[in-house]
Amino acid sequence: MERNPKQREEETEERGGGGGGAGGVGALLMAEGGAEEIAKEIVAAEEAPHPYAFHVSGPRNLAAPNWRDLINSSWKDGNYKRTVIACFIQAIYLLELDRQENRDETNALAPKWWIPFKYKLSQTLIDERDGSIFGAILEWDRSAALADFVLIRPSGAPKAVLALRGTLLKGPTMRRDIEDDLRFLAWESLKGSVRFKAAMEALKSVAERYGSSNVCIAGHSLGAGFALQVGKALAKEGMYVETHLFNPPSVSLAMSFRNIGEKAGFAWKRLKSMLPLRSGAQISIEEGDRTSGSGLKNWMPNFSGLKNPGMGLGKWVPHLYVNNSDYICCSYTEHDGAEVNNADKENVRPTNGQVAAKLFVMSKGNQKFSEAHGLEQWWSDDLELQLAMHNSKLISRQLKSLYSLPAPQQTLAR
Repeated sequence: MERNPKQREEETEERGGGGGGAGGVGALLMAEGGAEEIAKEIVAAEEAPHPYAFHVSGPRNLAAPNWRDLINSSWKDGNYKRTVIACFIQAIYLLELDRQENRDETNALAPKWWIPFKYKLSQTLIDERDGSIFGAILEWDRSAALADFVLIRPSGAPKAVLALRGTLLKGPTMRRDIEDDLRFLAWESLKGSVRFKAAMEALKSVAERYGSSNVCIAGHSLGAGFALQVGKALAKEGMYVETHLFNPPSVSLAMSFRNIGEKAGFAWKRLKSMLPLRSGAQISIEEGDRTSGSGLKNWMPNFSGLKNPGMGLGKWVPHLYVNNSDYICCSYTEHDGAEVNNADKENVRPTNGQVAAKLFVMSKGNQKFSEAHGLEQWWSDDLELQLAMHNSKLISRQLKSLYSLPAPQQTLAR
């Protein structure tokens, strides 16, 4: 049938309108689908686990305390104890990161590193200089244990652990961390730091409350340096606290920097001796050399001639965990073949057969420094340790230099 122009125009408009409507609906569906995909990606990004979350980077195949520990305590296993204590130190790093990144109880990372082992946060140690968290005391959580039918604390599990973190190269605490690192390099002592005083007071308090045999102190890197000196100070008072030191700083590292200063002083003297001077001036210079020479020595502590730094220290046996590829602590593993005359040296080698320290060495060949000095290695599944030195001259000498020094007269600015 013949259609008039008006009918054809109406049909064309209908087809055009319909097509336009279909195209608009399709575009709308595509836009909604794209927005939905974007929303899914955002949600997935928000729900993605943090790399420091316990279930992501924590130990594998590690059972939480249960009723079986009443019969055979896992804490009597040295590997289990090392792993759990390393996790506690990791929690201290994350306490500070949680603080810096404003996490609350709902999304904090740190608690997941102590809750599985039935411990709770009792006290945080705050650096008064910048407000950062550098340590904390974790105590056995009896209520959480009872909920899992662990009626009593397993044998070997400490009632309280003082854990100290190392240097955190992030945020405002980095300045104070590095300041204490430099303090050790300059003085080979950390007693001038506000952190030493705070850690000492905290450890002494819990040791008096629970008994020193029920308390443990542990640290990693710079924190291990503090733990070593705090544990030593308490041992000198007759309180022997179990001590675990992961990647502790070696005295040889500090000595290398000290030797640079001594060589610089010697070169300066040689240079001045070559300058043409009058006799009167030469006398004054020589006197100045004697004065400046003693001044150069005075700004460093006197490392020789230390007598009787403490009594009864043979009962205190720290556990050291070091990696051969970590230049910060590898000096503990160096072999010392030559016999040394110990007549004028104290605490160089125990003469009564007691142990100077227990040194556990990880050796995986050449590793990157970040891996060799990292804390995560100490709870890895493929960890193989060797009890390398037991009652060793070198350890005794390292420990002597690290913890028997008096507090320096000059300290870095707080």
